[in-house]
Amino acid sequence: MCSVLPCQQLPGTRLALNHRAKLSTQEVLSTQHNGLAAGHAAHLTKTGSVCPGIAAPGILRAMAISRANFVDAARDALQHNPVGQRLVSTRVLNAQVVRRLSRKYFYPFVSRRLAAHDVTFLNWGYEEDPPVTLNLDAVDEPNRYNIHLYHSTATQADTDLTGKDVLEVSCGHGGGASYLMRTMKPAKYTGLDFNPDGIKYCRRKQTLPGLDFIQGDAEDLPFADESFDAVVNIEASHVYLKFPKFLSEVERVLRPGGRLLYADMRSSDEFSEWDAVIAASPLQVIEKRSISAEVLTGLEKTAHRNLEMVTKSLPVLLRPLGRQIVVGPGSPLYRRLQSGAISYRMYCFAKE
Repeated sequence: MCSVLPCQQLPGTRLALNHRAKLSTQEVLSTQHNGLAAGHAAHLTKTGSVCPGIAAPGILRAMAISRANFVDAARDALQHNPVGQRLVSTRVLNAQVVRRLSRKYFYPFVSRRLAAHDVTFLNWGYEEDPPVTLNLDAVDEPNRYNIHLYHSTATQADTDLTGKDVLEVSCGHGGGASYLMRTMKPAKYTGLDFNPDGIKYCRRKQTLPGLDFIQGDAEDLPFADESFDAVVNIEASHVYLKFPKFLSEVERVLRPGGRLLYADMRSSDEFSEWDAVIAASPLQVIEKRSISAEVLTGLEKTAHRNLEMVTKSLPVLLRPLGRQIVVGPGSPLYRRLQSGAISYRMYCFAKE
């Protein structure tokens, strides 16, 4: 889960014009009643197609990639309106505030907007060269490139989920959970997400025997020790407040020999920390590779749907911002991924 930007609300015009001094965190939080949804203005909306069951592979988590770049992107997006310009000038935004606001306000807001179009996937997509050859059912074909990311992550290092108890942390709208449950035949698959609106959507939309959804925190998993044979986590951990705590929790709930099947991104100012946290983790890395090129291709394949979703799902006032932040060829985030300033990686970890 997924992952996105804060549905914080911009302060009212009077506040913006009269306060040059630095705003407190409490003041920012209190502005949620004043009007404009800064979550979208702050850059984190996943996009895709408006057709039933379509994915939203573009900008939902685009703002939450890393600390400095995450905040800079929020400031850049906010500068497109006078109220946002005043907020930016206060330098109030910091990564922790943005992430907390995104978890509390923006994810539920986005879920409600995207659920109206049956958006079931919230990742950037993935395609190899030569192309991945998966035989998909007609219902899955529109989400092919998002499914590729799930399939490739879940089958790393010859992982076999057949008959296993599987947990997905940050399951978003449950499209990946449904696909893996139907095709890889685990005995039980539990999807967990912090966003209660997303979980409500999953329970309504993704109804399969053995598939369950629970609202909960990735850093405080509500499960007993050694409950699962595998944990899936895709394009979500970059918005966690305490990534080391997440890895520790995964190790706790995995059975001996269990695996964490993981894919995510970081920007260049977090590469060293990302590597250090993984090296210090109680989990052993058994496979690792960069998939930035494959994700870039996935984004190219879905760019037209990103723009379509911006037009169909965002309020009119936010559409100009949405069009500027769509992650497609030529966009700022696309160029950063292309240049190596953002790295997208896939890992398979094992518990000894």
